[in-house]
Amino acid sequence: MAERLHVLVLNQISANGLSRLPAETYRVGKDVADPAAILVRSADMHKMDIPASVRAIGRAGAGTNNIPVKAMSARGVPVFNAPGANANAVKELVIAGMLMAARNLAPALQFVARLDPASPQLDKTVEDGKKAFAGFEIAGQTLGIIGLGKIGCLVADAAIKLGLQVVGFDPEITVDAAWSLPSQVKRAGSVNEVLRSANFVTLHVPLVDATRHLVNASNVGLMRQGSVLLNFSREGIVDDVSVVEALDASHLGRYVCDFPSAAIHGHAKVIALPHLGASTREAEENCAVMVVDQLRDYLEHGHVSNAVNFPSVSMPRESAYRLAIANANVPNMLGQISTAMANAGLNIHNMVNKSRGEMAYTLVDVDSPVQPAVLAGLAAIPGVLAARYLPAR
Repeated sequence: MAERLHVLVLNQISANGLSRLPAETYRVGKDVADPAAILVRSADMHKMDIPASVRAIGRAGAGTNNIPVKAMSARGVPVFNAPGANANAVKELVIAGMLMAARNLAPALQFVARLDPASPQLDKTVEDGKKAFAGFEIAGQTLGIIGLGKIGCLVADAAIKLGLQVVGFDPEITVDAAWSLPSQVKRAGSVNEVLRSANFVTLHVPLVDATRHLVNASNVGLMRQGSVLLNFSREGIVDDVSVVEALDASHLGRYVCDFPSAAIHGHAKVIALPHLGASTREAEENCAVMVVDQLRDYLEHGHVSNAVNFPSVSMPRESAYRLAIANANVPNMLGQISTAMANAGLNIHNMVNKSRGEMAYTLVDVDSPVQPAVLAGLAAIPGVLAARYLPAR
């Protein structure tokens, strides 16, 4: 019987997700030694001494900012995430944020919380006070969406059904997202066009160098007077200081976000939630199931799906003997790998090779068992980052 693979869990992961790792094949826990894989949600791994035994990392969520992806790429370790698994949860919170801002619900709730229920003037105080919280209806307004991935498309569909006009922008929209996007969405040509066009603007982009402070001092003034900015994506995408200045000048009506910070804390026109975007039972379970399935498929068969640093690769097994090789995307790597296997007397039954940026990945089915010395020889080829032997279990 093959030795069980160890999976280290850094956060609380849905039991339904973990149950997809069968006990006869995997040992899962928070204290396992020499893990073959790590499952994580929000734990910061940048200062963690990640064991050399780790072959893959799975993030039960979309963002991977808490994982040293570049360092893992250099080791030939894929980092998986679960894009879209929490999309419905985030969509619902965005709609809730729009309604909270439009109807002044946060200050209204604070007003009610301060009432004295024993006061004989309670009813009169309520009637006199409610005038301060008069809002507006979202139907007929324009929603601008920056980022038209799974979440952005769901938000667009929900907003249209609520009677809003929708304008969206995404310079890197995928084919799948384009198919999912409602036909009523007007396509904008830039971020600035969206900011100028909308009463509400919601952000759904990853935090990378190009999107850091996407909304900032130079463009927040383009937004309509009294408009609402929503950020349920990542904290660094909005320059909080610039937004506060726009709120103080009464140019921006409300800022609704999922990321409390010192700059916005306590501001009367800010609705800040404690990172609730994916905090539903359903989203946590969906993320865990999705990433565990991807992790298991990689560990057992070498398949790659939804890795942020590897190309997507899948190949039906046509042999009991499989090799999986991650290497730098440089010339003649595939030739060297093929030559090494031929010199070892291995007959290639089937092979697939794909690349993504600086990373390339190869799956090879061969007709006979692979000896440890052959695997070591492949791993020693300059440019090969990781080589694994995956015999059928």
